[in-house]
Amino acid sequence: MILGDRDQTTATDAGYGATLDGLFRRAAVRHPNALALADPPNRETFTDGAPRQLTYAEADRIVWAIAARLRRLGLQTDAIVAMQLPNTVESVLALLGILRAGLIAAPLPLLWRKADIMAALGGVGAKMLITTSRIGDQCHTELAMQTAAELFPIRYVCAFGHNLSDGIVPLDDLLRLDKPDLLPAPARAGDPAAHIAIITWDATIDGPVPIARSHLELIAGGLAVFLEGRIAQDAAILSATPIASYAGIAVTLLPWLLSGGMLALHHPFEPESFATQRGTHRCDTVVLPSPLVARLIDAGALDSDGLKTVIALWRAPERLDASESWQSDAVLVDAAAFGEIGIVAAARGADGRTSPIDLGILGAPRSSSNAMPIVETARTSLGTLALRGAMVPVAAFPPGAERGETPHLRLSADGFADTGYPCRIERNSQTLVVTGPQPGMIGLGGYRFVRRDIDALVEGQQAGGVIAALPDSIIGQRFAGSAPDTTAVRAKLIERGVNPLIADAFRARTTANAA
Repeated sequence: MILGDRDQTTATDAGYGATLDGLFRRAAVRHPNALALADPPNRETFTDGAPRQLTYAEADRIVWAIAARLRRLGLQTDAIVAMQLPNTVESVLALLGILRAGLIAAPLPLLWRKADIMAALGGVGAKMLITTSRIGDQCHTELAMQTAAELFPIRYVCAFGHNLSDGIVPLDDLLRLDKPDLLPAPARAGDPAAHIAIITWDATIDGPVPIARSHLELIAGGLAVFLEGRIAQDAAILSATPIASYAGIAVTLLPWLLSGGMLALHHPFEPESFATQRGTHRCDTVVLPSPLVARLIDAGALDSDGLKTVIALWRAPERLDASESWQSDAVLVDAAAFGEIGIVAAARGADGRTSPIDLGILGAPRSSSNAMPIVETARTSLGTLALRGAMVPVAAFPPGAERGETPHLRLSADGFADTGYPCRIERNSQTLVVTGPQPGMIGLGGYRFVRRDIDALVEGQQAGGVIAALPDSIIGQRFAGSAPDTTAVRAKLIERGVNPLIADAFRARTTANAA
């Protein structure tokens, strides 16, 4: 643990000197033979390779091997390495390997295709892209090679999986090494926790913009969830939330690293497979996108036997207040994500209702008189929610930009970052209520889209083409499209390399499906 004396420690103090890889290595030294990572049992249905289970010693050996291979390819310290991987053990191993090599990891959302990847990586000078042979029916190595061919800074494409094309650096052999491949760690001056570790991507009207975060900022977000959920040391965690965003990292990767327990990964979502995983690994903590909680309850996959904590990730925080009451002995933690700026985590009260967002400093666990200060909230003059604190990104990116002048860093003079989410203050209680989404944005399936860009994109493929966001029982919302020739529109969208959530809105439907 890195918490120290909770009576005297802030999130900033607690994170001094700590890194993500350092937390992992601490657990590996403490119990090398304990189970660290486990794949989905249905892995072979969506990607290459049989399901893997790795002890800390085995995982540590693979992380060393990945780090050594990246360094031997000639990448310099702090080079940016993009990665697009499914929710399998390789995603965690690759991220930790990138960090151990002294590089900066840039995880990409799984459904991003060429258009989004080009827009994101084109401005940051990424030197490498790590992917896998296939995810579902999409050949991701082909996608990566097409992207690399048009982005000059990308020097290498590396991949896990089978039957890789020429020109791709294979990584599967590193999963079978029986001894570590060690290289000296890169030397850096100053507090290791203050160095940029990961870049994620925020959706804005200017396109995807990079959000650079230090180890400290990442750990602070994870602490909010970890403490609020009262997650125990050596917890067994099952997560259906990939580590491709700040929120995903805060609710999945960090609770695992802070607890030093076991992390089972679930992808894609299947209630039966999820229940099997939870039973096999005796998971006491589960991490879910919020729309899936009710579905899992109905499927019996969240029976309270042995379940201690449920972490629900709300990517549409404006819907949180309307959620159903929680009826279980397990603790439900609502983690409200405000784009890539930050998260606010709060456990449900005894009545099962959501906890309000207090105005001012929020500590964790919020029910404790000795809560550790995590983040501070405020309402801007524009009527939007602002956050300040250890988790909020402050580093200008790309390097050389003035602090606060990049699109995602709308920082006030006193350090508050504007999330863009409208809110009001409840005068009687001095709490904040989020009243709607960011203007002009659509949140769908964990992704955010600019409304005007989607409309223009569809209309540009065929006159009369329209697209709308409709309610969906599984992912909250889904796109539905209409056009004189939907098949032609879908083909054009796929050819342009847009997100499948957009293209599939124009898939052919039977009368029954349309109803």
